[in-house]
Amino acid sequence: MFGLALRSLWNRCFVAVLTVMSIALSVALILGVERLRTEARDSFTNSASGIDLIVAPRGNAVQILMATVFGVGTTGTGLTWETYETVEGLPKMAWSVPIQMGDNHRGYPVIGTTAEYFDRFRHSGGQELTLAAGQAFDDASPDGAVVGAEVAARFGYVPGEVIVNAHGAGEVSFDLHDDAPFTITGVLAPTGTAVDRMVFVTLQGFDQLHAARIPPPADPFAMDGDAAPAATDGAPKVTAAHDDDHGQDDHSLAGEEDGHGSGDAHDGDRHEPLAINAIYVGLTEPTAVLGVQRTLADLRTEAVSAVIPAVALTELWSITGTAEQAMQLMAWAVALAGMTGMVVMLSATLDARRREFAILRSVGATPGRIFALVLTEAAVLTGLGIVAGLAVLALVVRASVPVLVSRFGLDLDPGPIDARELALIGMIFAAGLAAALVPAIRVYRMTLADGLSIRL
Repeated sequence: MFGLALRSLWNRCFVAVLTVMSIALSVALILGVERLRTEARDSFTNSASGIDLIVAPRGNAVQILMATVFGVGTTGTGLTWETYETVEGLPKMAWSVPIQMGDNHRGYPVIGTTAEYFDRFRHSGGQELTLAAGQAFDDASPDGAVVGAEVAARFGYVPGEVIVNAHGAGEVSFDLHDDAPFTITGVLAPTGTAVDRMVFVTLQGFDQLHAARIPPPADPFAMDGDAAPAATDGAPKVTAAHDDDHGQDDHSLAGEEDGHGSGDAHDGDRHEPLAINAIYVGLTEPTAVLGVQRTLADLRTEAVSAVIPAVALTELWSITGTAEQAMQLMAWAVALAGMTGMVVMLSATLDARRREFAILRSVGATPGRIFALVLTEAAVLTGLGIVAGLAVLALVVRASVPVLVSRFGLDLDPGPIDARELALIGMIFAAGLAAALVPAIRVYRMTLADGLSIRL
């Protein structure tokens, strides 16, 4: 029966190929949408693991999560260092890591933080960050930088290379900080998360990105032609702090030898910036997260939001759920169109195959066997469509991975199908057989009634 079905389809190869292509497109689209949706959720969940709270200026939880963890957007205004010290001193606080944002390196976000970030940050269910080459920067060295795996792979970076960052988020660069370069001290191993697309620098180095562009105070006794030019780079202006009334600039952010910004307070050798964008928080007891969140909501120093990453992700999925459902409906609509095309192809050829069925009846084929022949042809078409769809999906995934990684940080797995995808394939195959029941029942009744009679 299988061989007979193959020879029968070969006689109608053109229409059969078009049917297979239609089914292949629907299979590739359904599995592609499912794989993209699953990978996006896994990537987001893995990126936010290990963080109990994200403290940022008062704002939307999803926006704060996207800005701080995935480097998309901003948190708005900054937090003072006083707020960081208050958060750091709260009960149940195991660790806290400050985060600065707002610059980019060739389109990739630049994050200002401390070396503790690499010890505390977790991904993919609790895995630690590891270095593929070099070592993490030292907080005492302001020009050190650590780059993610994607950044290093794209530009061929290795420890020891000098890089230059720019002011502005995303691919928009308002000013290139070529007078404040950084030296790469380490390259992170791939994580499959947004960390792969980031460049990390010290807090002191991040401040110097902007300080290097701020001119020293003008000398009031200088001639007009000797006045320092005004800053034109659009970097934030910082007011210098002085210890006396003589306008000394030895503590200005631009001219201080030790690199500390004006207005800095000192606790040992720790650099204390003028402002930060967020704080990653880890608690000694995860069950205390709600209590700490309420405490931070009533913080008196300034208005802050304490975001629980898991809760923010749930809110994000509720926002994107409609779009996901629309994509899935579109994919299944394409599958329905493919199945309809197969039904039309099989049904349209029934009248032309009346003589074929009559000959089969004359050699002993029962109506049931002819019924099975039509179902076998449908199974062959659906099976070939599934195989072709998997091949198309593999090619598309391999071709789109570089774009998805560079643009969205999504690394689709081109590997074997998982249990969920296997279930979807089974549903598609069953749908193909169900669709073939219409022409199969029709040919069963036709051969049973017609026998060898010839319709004139």
